[in-house]
Amino acid sequence: MKGQRTALLATALMAAVGSTGGALRTDAPPQRLSDYGFFAGPTAGHSPAPGTIPYRLNTPLFSDNAEKLRFLRLPPGASVAYNDSSVFDFPVGTALVKTFAFPHDARDPAKGRRLIETRVLIREAAGWKALPYVWDEAQSDAFLDVAGDTREVSYIDAEGRRRKHAYQIPNLNQCKGCHNLAERMTPIGPSARQLSGPLSADGQARSQLEEWAESGLLTGLPAHGQLPPAVVWNDPATGSVEQRARLWLDINCAHCHRPQGPASTSGLFLGIHETDPLHLGIGKTPVASGRGSGNLRFDIQPGNPAASILLHRMASTDPGVMMPELGRTQPDPKAVALIREWIAEMKSAQ
Repeated sequence: MKGQRTALLATALMAAVGSTGGALRTDAPPQRLSDYGFFAGPTAGHSPAPGTIPYRLNTPLFSDNAEKLRFLRLPPGASVAYNDSSVFDFPVGTALVKTFAFPHDARDPAKGRRLIETRVLIREAAGWKALPYVWDEAQSDAFLDVAGDTREVSYIDAEGRRRKHAYQIPNLNQCKGCHNLAERMTPIGPSARQLSGPLSADGQARSQLEEWAESGLLTGLPAHGQLPPAVVWNDPATGSVEQRARLWLDINCAHCHRPQGPASTSGLFLGIHETDPLHLGIGKTPVASGRGSGNLRFDIQPGNPAASILLHRMASTDPGVMMPELGRTQPDPKAVALIREWIAEMKSAQ
């Protein structure tokens, strides 16, 4: 299985090197997702065309229970340099493709899914640019739509509960609100700590990083024992409560709550590499949270989840209180439970 997967990835790389592919232009972008040529056969099937590489994050961003299909296309002959501290620095001409979908029944993938939107991030010489594509009702193609939209979604979740709620498709400016590093758009997910696990949860131990390196997509990969652990936020076998909670905060909150992010003035920095307890909110009073504080005193009060503003805002659905502000209308009960457990086990002396 390992040899087969590596061979398929190598074939995709060679095809990318020798192919012109779809035109990755943002001055006159395609109106239809299918025009890029990312996928073979019907675009809705999301079967990767030669040169399109599927990838998976260990702990993804929560987006109102949407499933996400992720793909990468590098320009011909290009590769990515490994680093263990931040999102990879992809070369000019790279495309990152992410489709948001809801399964009809999360317990049975064979029942299919409803595709909602596909976001295409393209790396230009001046930086990244986001192009949002919204799927038509016939599920035949997605069309460029920079204005955003709201769709009613209905599905059965993994616990067998019927769910129905509005799903917000962000407009172009809202995309910039999250993908913001020092006022420049940047990807959030594809980093060494997020790609250190396998492509699928089928028992394979081979990491995506190692497969990318063997196929020539990635350079400078360290030895296996030096790779970041594949921490999955809702799998206790992959890490401690603290490790899993910190990675969840890193992907869901730190794109804003970091020194060069939109929420830098809060003084609350939730990135995975932050070591200052005060910056993490432990025993920290908020700078200016208004009614978002819920009349609580500290962002995190060690040992007391109910008195912690961070948890209060995670659990809220009030637009003036909830965090993150964008990307969700529903709370994530399992994530709330994880952060509650992390705060509860903190020593009050911290």
